Amino acid sequence: MNLYVKNHTFHFELENLTRLFFPNEKITVYKEFETLVPPYVYTEVSDIIKVAVNISDFSKSSTCRKADNDDDNELYSAQLLYSILCEFTGITQPWGILTGVRPVKLLRRLTDEMDESAANDKFKNDFYVSDKKFALARQTEANEKKILDLSQSNSFSLYVGIPFCPSRCSYCSFVMASIERAEKLIEPYVNLLCEEIKHTAQIAAKLGLRLETVYFGGGTPTTLSAEQLDKVLSCVNENFNMNTCREFTVEAGRPDTINAERLCALKENKVDRISINPQTTSDDVLIKIGRKHTAQQFFDAFSLARKCGFDNINTDLIAGLPTDTFLSFKQSLDSILSMNPECITVHTLCMKRASTLTTQGVTLDKQGAAEAVQMLDYAQRILQARQYIPYYMYRQSRMVGNLENVGWSLKGYESLYNVYVMDETHTILACGSGGVTKLKRQNPEYLQRIFNYKYPYEYVDHFDEIIKRKSAITDFYG
Repeated sequence: MNLYVKNHTFHFELENLTRLFFPNEKITVYKEFETLVPPYVYTEVSDIIKVAVNISDFSKSSTCRKADNDDDNELYSAQLLYSILCEFTGITQPWGILTGVRPVKLLRRLTDEMDESAANDKFKNDFYVSDKKFALARQTEANEKKILDLSQSNSFSLYVGIPFCPSRCSYCSFVMASIERAEKLIEPYVNLLCEEIKHTAQIAAKLGLRLETVYFGGGTPTTLSAEQLDKVLSCVNENFNMNTCREFTVEAGRPDTINAERLCALKENKVDRISINPQTTSDDVLIKIGRKHTAQQFFDAFSLARKCGFDNINTDLIAGLPTDTFLSFKQSLDSILSMNPECITVHTLCMKRASTLTTQGVTLDKQGAAEAVQMLDYAQRILQARQYIPYYMYRQSRMVGNLENVGWSLKGYESLYNVYVMDETHTILACGSGGVTKLKRQNPEYLQRIFNYKYPYEYVDHFDEIIKRKSAITDFYG
């Protein structure tokens, strides 16, 4: 598929919109061209706005008036393109022309800029968002508000990355290293990670920053031994001022990494929220996605966590996994609900370019999209009936059915960190390989990023450079 761009700068947005309708095709963008080669999408902003589509034996163009600003010209171009592609494919998108990660944040910004009624109308009518997804976004936004109000001008959250897993799941594209390949790296990595944590804590203390939440992600943090976990967790507790910390989360994502010793290490170090993520409770689907555990191991790990005193547990479930059906998804969700977790995050499969599924040639299709819609509809219906509320949401490109990921929780158990990181509410100080520190300034809003090296071996080899980059935190607040 060729995308031709003339006299405008918003080709990226129109490329993402085109991909919603052609998720398996490579889209090539041309800014300089003499002829149009089908199949193509042509977009132009001159005296008027023009969009033309030529695919197979379908050909259509539409025009509208040019606006006085680029934001409106982008919106009008997207509306024209969306209408033509809906006509060609017979598909309407649940989120309309929205391709961004944070629809709830957009809805909140519109509400701040105009009254709620006008914001609702613009969100639904200008962006063609379905009534069902609008209602979900509005409900999520309302539930987020009380969490956002907890953040202060000097607030920050701490992210600690543990980039190791027992194995790579077939849908995963995160930077991680399997234990078999990286065992020798773990000990030096842990030692240097503690040094980075200490250095970061010193900076935060000097700047008078207020710690709100701590989140250990990855990878799978519980891939570390109980002793290694204790070392890193103790380092956080000993070096940061934890008196203001409202939430301490560790992803114990893979049930095959959970044992009593590791759970005790978490509990003894004041971790008050964990995630145990089966993704599915179908053993056949677990094998298909490269998981090295069974459904029973998930149930056993969950029960063990309860015995160890954890009373705030999140579980992840993915809709649209290969070979999963609506009935097996329903069975997974129902069986997870029988364990009474405080939070359930329902993801939609995302076909990331670097994932094993994508490199193996698995593609998105209409049937899979329709089934994923059915899965999410059931999840929303049953979770709301069980008194779970949607408290955060995000979207990704190449998602099955162009749907969404939603965090559901019982009231009072919402993950503060998930809301803060998705809303970009305040500064996130990140430690570990793959970590991205995000420095947030208010009025006017400004976000500056500091990147750590992605891979564990780079982190170990170039640790001095990572410490040098931390000086940008002081410069930012200075």
